[in-house]
Amino acid sequence: MQAAERVSVKSAYQWHQLWREDGVRGLASRGPSGSRCRLSPGCLEKLAAYLEQGPAVHGWVEDQVSTASRVATLIGRKFHVSYSVSGATRLMHRLGFSPQMPARCVAERDQQAVSAWREAT
Repeated sequence: MQAAERVSVKSAYQWHQLWREDGVRGLASRGPSGSRCRLSPGCLEKLAAYLEQGPAVHGWVEDQVSTASRVATLIGRKFHVSYSVSGATRLMHRLGFSPQMPARCVAERDQQAVSAWREAT
């Protein structure tokens, strides 16, 4: 259930308890949650430059797709910092990039049969 301000009831109760304990001071923002970025601003600039170069420059020659998994691997190789795939995705978005998913087709796919089936259906 949500109030008219689109706030969950649980959040409203938590805020009310903080207000009762510490007044307005208890409601003040404590800043963004979560862990800090493990790359320095200089490293982030270098990472953006690496992403601009494309994946082939960094050893992925089979396609030109910068997946989050590849970016996490690239960060480990270049900066010796471990990032999860989801962390690499957030970092890419922060830098103005988006992870791409490689196109996967079944090797045995018969495109003519698929087209004929689509027309018939």
